[in-house]
Amino acid sequence: MTLLSQTRDLLDQAVAATGDRRLADARTRLDLPLRVAIAGKLKAGKSTLLNALIGEELAPTDAGECTRIVTWYADGPSYAVLSYLTNGVAEARPFTRRDGAVRIDLGRPAEQVDRLEVRVPSARLRRHTLIDTPGIESLSTDVSARTYDFLDGGGRADAVIYLLRHLHAGDVRFLEAFHGGGEGGTPVNAIGVLSRADEIGGCRLDAMTAAARVADRYSADERMRRLCPVVVPVAGLLGAAGATLREGEYRTLAQVAALPMDDIVEVLLTADRFAAGGEERRRLLGRVGLFGVRLGTRLIREGTVTDAAGLAAALTEQSGIARLREVFATHLEGRAEVLKARSALATLDECLPPGSPLAAGAERIRAGAHEFVELRLLHELRAGRLPVTDDRRAEMDRLLGGSGGSAQARLGLADPAEVVAAALDTMARWQRLAEHPLSNRDVKAAARAVIRTCEGIVATQNQQA
Repeated sequence: MTLLSQTRDLLDQAVAATGDRRLADARTRLDLPLRVAIAGKLKAGKSTLLNALIGEELAPTDAGECTRIVTWYADGPSYAVLSYLTNGVAEARPFTRRDGAVRIDLGRPAEQVDRLEVRVPSARLRRHTLIDTPGIESLSTDVSARTYDFLDGGGRADAVIYLLRHLHAGDVRFLEAFHGGGEGGTPVNAIGVLSRADEIGGCRLDAMTAAARVADRYSADERMRRLCPVVVPVAGLLGAAGATLREGEYRTLAQVAALPMDDIVEVLLTADRFAAGGEERRRLLGRVGLFGVRLGTRLIREGTVTDAAGLAAALTEQSGIARLREVFATHLEGRAEVLKARSALATLDECLPPGSPLAAGAERIRAGAHEFVELRLLHELRAGRLPVTDDRRAEMDRLLGGSGGSAQARLGLADPAEVVAAALDTMARWQRLAEHPLSNRDVKAAARAVIRTCEGIVATQNQQA
């Protein structure tokens, strides 16, 4: 019986026994795509990143009234907007598209709206629902509170993509709050994004290389690694523009690239000097940023790209969005079942009295499901509570799914044909550690969990053969 099927059965029993609408909603969500919140401080670039991930300009990036409201972007048969009010009523709302973004007529003060749901026909959103949240540490405490309340409300987000510019204590506090104070939390349900990465490098042509070094330092930081196992540098504007670049924007850059080099240097010296060339340049600067303008000009002038499609591909490649999608797939989508089950069980905890038979059932699932055992061990490992050597720590982290849930990722293999042999060899090595007389009790328990993981890999591979 799989983890999700156990969780479904328990929720069915809880709904039948209590009739609680929150539990019914949690049961429904188990069969829906993974819910991933995008969070960060004000002006961190959350809406821009969301647009880049979807590949369409949907979320407005200006500071409008709707940016104060938690907004879900989900797949649907056609464009539609639902407004869920604080009094529990849901109503369809009219909307327009301006510069691609969905502009919603709330019809009432934002304080009366609990959340918005934007339905979009999108292949990417069939795999996951993205949730745009208001900026934390906003000047308005009410706006910041909406994000904290949402993420703390009955497991309403399965995972989070957290945007940061510089590592502050506030970033660590937020991630600890999302993980339930850091104790027993899930250290693999968060991805860090070093946002607006091109600006970190001063918009120079080597800006993304410089940003990658900063992201690596953050990933190695003990506090961050405990809460967020990977940090990816992303230039959100480039990623969004790469998916939606227009022919006219290519021509504007081509005109600049055709100027004498001395003029190009002068025009690209600052954002203001580039924008002074007219409205088309000003709009382009808003779309790709100064780094994108400089990069695009260079690529066109050198003949690396010769049309809008080529430039769009180059901007996307440089943006880091492809790397983020790869991490998203391995760290979040690859663990969708356990993350959704975790959220559902958190809702059960909120709705059921402690010590009740149904609450005890939730604890039995947590204690018995190997997926949860792996998550607890990852937390213990990254918190430095397991006395193992650095080499064993790194291997255990990978085997428990810290770098991705697939068999190849766990075993560190490129060739799928080697999976079974590698799993058997790994199992034998960890069996020796589990049986070694000098291994303490915690290390023996961790080694047995790794062995169970390897046994599962072998069994799965044999079933597929």
